[in-house]
Amino acid sequence: MKAIAITQPGKPEVLQLEARPDPVAGAGECLIAVEAYGINRPDVLQRKGHYPPPKGASDLPGLEVAGRIVAGDPAELGAAGLKVGDAVCALVAGGGYAELCVAPIGQCLPVPNGWSMVEAASLPETFFTVWSNVFDRARLQPGESILIHGGTSGIGVTAIQLAKAFDASQVIVTVGNAAKAEACLKLGADVAINYKEQDFVAEVKTATGGRGVDVILDMVAGGYVERNVQALAEDGRSAVIAVQGGIEAKFDAGLLLRKRLTIVGSTLRPRPLAFKTAIAQALKQRVWPLLESRRIAPVIYRELKAAQAAEAHALMESGEHVGKIVLSW
Repeated sequence: MKAIAITQPGKPEVLQLEARPDPVAGAGECLIAVEAYGINRPDVLQRKGHYPPPKGASDLPGLEVAGRIVAGDPAELGAAGLKVGDAVCALVAGGGYAELCVAPIGQCLPVPNGWSMVEAASLPETFFTVWSNVFDRARLQPGESILIHGGTSGIGVTAIQLAKAFDASQVIVTVGNAAKAEACLKLGADVAINYKEQDFVAEVKTATGGRGVDVILDMVAGGYVERNVQALAEDGRSAVIAVQGGIEAKFDAGLLLRKRLTIVGSTLRPRPLAFKTAIAQALKQRVWPLLESRRIAPVIYRELKAAQAAEAHALMESGEHVGKIVLSW
């Protein structure tokens, strides 16, 4: 098969098209003929040598794919309501940048009716991540408010739409320029804060009448942790899912106590199959109907050819994208 490999840690140009042996599905797995795959920030970190794949995972990058099942145990597939030939999208621990990819059956979801493979490939990583962190760990409830850092990222555009679909009272985002602010507002955000020109803590307090937000989705960490503590309402929860702002953070622990705050962190890639399967089942039951009705829709910034992975990585690192970057074979 053709695959895009990381030839050595480095700049986007180290991503090169190679011939690789076809993978073989094992117990509880299926083999997918990949038609499209999504680009995610962890792929960039892996390319730079900062995020090695979990033990036993493919060394090829790629955490989400869409295509058709071409092999797998019929009984195991049947138990999941699937069969050879079905169009699916899947969350994988690696190996997505290839014409063939092995995926755990429990992490496969049907391509929503009427959706293209490119659209479907934009779903797994961000939807699994947002559901797990915003709704499971941070427990966003109807009528509560949320602050989403990085509103135009793949995670951000997903979180905006899901929060609104599940009746958040107020969705506030941080962005880096006016165009991105406008894009978030069109997706349903109530307030967009330009973090380069505005103090997001002050703006959150103004938007919430001084109360603060109930939930924060934070992919920055670093110095943002201290400011998140200030921006949270009493009994607020902050979910940290990345450390783009650095791994060191300090905050007023007294304020944390007085406001009864919760700060949680998580990584999805190394979690066990049962954990990810449970997320997939929740998504199928509660989110997939919203996708099929197009109440929630994919935000595809650019579609490129599979061999243009280096260009896709450079585009992601530029920060200009709004939504997902997807490549197709």
